[in-house]
Parts: sequence; structure tokens; C-alpha cells
Amino acid sequence: MFNLTPVVRVLLILNVVVFLFTNDAIIEQFGLHSFLSDKFNPIQLLTHMFLHGGFGHIFSNMIGLVVFGPMLELFWGPRRFTFFYFFCGLGAALLFSGINYFETHDVYETVQTYRLSPGFDSFSAFVDQYAASYYERLVPFLEKFKSYPNDSKNLQDSVSIANRILLNQVDEPMVGASGAIFGVIMGFGLLFPNTQLFLLFPPIPIKAKYLVIFYGAYELYSGIYRAQSDNVAHFAHIGGMLFAFILVKYWGSQRKTFY
Repeated sequence: MFNLTPVVRVLLILNVVVFLFTNDAIIEQFGLHSFLSDKFNPIQLLTHMFLHGGFGHIFSNMIGLVVFGPMLELFWGPRRFTFFYFFCGLGAALLFSGINYFETHDVYETVQTYRLSPGFDSFSAFVDQYAASYYERLVPFLEKFKSYPNDSKNLQDSVSIANRILLNQVDEPMVGASGAIFGVIMGFGLLFPNTQLFLLFPPIPIKAKYLVIFYGAYELYSGIYRAQSDNVAHFAHIGGMLFAFILVKYWGSQRKTFY
């Protein structure tokens, strides 16, 4: 069904084999953690690209790889395509981690300060600013803490809760080859912009350049306005596309447009 090129075939096999042996412990150790997390390890910038959170996750990524990857590998050759794939994946991880650091640094510093001087007013302000999604679950404790603000157990429990809220934000690992795959899609759109693609959902033809524009706009919107229940790493997708754009332009392939 697909004309798999050598590097695409190897990447597909590696991702599938790793997926078959993946468990929670492996994701916890090799998924990409926040720079602020004690669990962060630089090797995770690479290893997270071969881990996936479920069948739907790996299926969608591998479909993107086998559909768009072979054309790029045939055009560039195996060595340059391999470099491109990992360049996009690492770039995606770095952008995601940078945005994550920016988003979580304030809550990290606030928790460090709160540990030194806990109290009801500061805890209530912390919940309002950084933990609104936990508010309903914290109402009973907040009422008890308000009634007995100087109780040592309440103070100790408030510090524990603040620590858990922080850990929930910095210790959630990011996994998946999506950053590299979105880079591959971007590269395909830049090199073969007028190639007609036939979508499954909805079943309509679309030129590659319009598909790339749609994906980029959607991911940017979702990354900025994402809901709290959205656990998709949109900025990793954007990072993959951005680094693909930079590298393709650097290689000068904008002068070689194909149909």
C-alpha cells in the first residue's frame, strides 16, 4: 500500500516495537519532563520521540510518517532526511520545553515562597491564580483552613497541596513523534506545495500547501487558547513545523518547487 523508503521503514519499525514494550515506568523515565522537574534528563529530548500514549496516538503519527516521509527521503536521500527528522523532533521538544518553562516558572517560584511562609490568604490567592481547575475539590479544605488558619495540620496540608499542584504541572511527561511528523508534513508542503492530497475526513482533495496552512493555524490557535482538559502538546507540533521551515529554507529548497 505504501512505498516505504529505508529510513522511513526503520523509523516505523522502531516506533512500533518500542510501543509494544512501553509501560508507565518507561514513559515516566524516558518521556520528556519539564526543565523544572527533578525527573528531567537531557536524553529525554530524544527518547520521547519513540514513545506514544496509546494506539490512536502512534497510529496517527505513523500514518503521517509513511504518507509524507518517503517523498522527502527520495528527494533528499537517507542521510539528509534522517537529519531533518531528528532536527524537527529536537526543535519541537526545545520549543515545547521553553514554553512550558515560561508557563510554569511563576507557579514554581510561588510554591517555593509559600513553603517558607504558608498561610490561608496566600494559599487562597495561589489557588485562584494557578489552580482554578482544582477549586471545587479544594473547597472543603479551604473552608476548614479559613476557620482554623493557624492550625499546624492545616498549614502543613496546604503546603502538601501546593506541592502536588506544582508536580502535576512539571512532572507530566510529553511523549510522541508528533513534532518530527509535523516537521515532515511542513517539509512536504514546502517542497511539493501543489500536490493534490485526498483527505479521509472530510473526503475531499486538497493541495499540500493548504493542508500545511490549516495545520499550522489550528495548532497555533489551540496552543494559545487550549482548554485545561487538552493534553495535546500543540507547541511541540508548532516547533516541528517551525524548525522544518527554517531548515528547508536554509537548504535552499524553496527554489526547487515540484508538482
